[in-house]
Amino acid sequence: MPEMPLPRPAAMRRIPFAIGAVLIGAVIGFAGVYGLGGLKRTAAGDPACRGAVDLAQKLGPLAHGEVAALTMATAPLLLPDLAFEDADGTPKKLSDWRGRTVLVNLWATWCVPCRKEMPALEGLQSKLGGPGFEVVAVNIDTRDPDKPKNFLKQANLTRLGYYSDQKAKVFQDLKAIGRALGMPTSVLVDGHGCEIATIAGPAEWDSDDALKLITAAVTPSGS
Repeated sequence: MPEMPLPRPAAMRRIPFAIGAVLIGAVIGFAGVYGLGGLKRTAAGDPACRGAVDLAQKLGPLAHGEVAALTMATAPLLLPDLAFEDADGTPKKLSDWRGRTVLVNLWATWCVPCRKEMPALEGLQSKLGGPGFEVVAVNIDTRDPDKPKNFLKQANLTRLGYYSDQKAKVFQDLKAIGRALGMPTSVLVDGHGCEIATIAGPAEWDSDDALKLITAAVTPSGS
């Protein structure tokens, strides 16, 4: 008589199902973290920043034209309290601007797109800078501290306040939360220190598109 196949132990029969369950669970977990259709940034949830997310949703339709590259906040994120210095060497922190909407910009003289973007940031500060809004452009040159100052002077950029971080820690702090992938980098921050929007790369900040979006962002935060 031909030999009858031995019955497979129950444990052996369960192995393929267990492997399948693990793979399905991994896929579900991946989708939950990154979202289907591509990798999406995750952000730490902070209840104090839910208003910034609501504002970002309202501003979304204005993120077109010259500011189409803006990524609007989709999860509440309180930015780290970035530390740098002003032109006199006095320590400053992002929290010094609490109650005001701020466009934090990181730039360096070795970054060609940064240098080209500076006049537009100057124009934005000239047109909208005041009690409710300020452009805080932080230079991260790590060698010659006079070089960025001379660049601003030669380019006649006098409306921008000069801020610097010669250790470039502000870049590393933003990079650690996925908000600085290259230079220049700009983050629009509300009066509570929460992210409204982020952009990797330069933008025409003094264009009509940008002015309308920033104006809409500042008006609610004036409260």
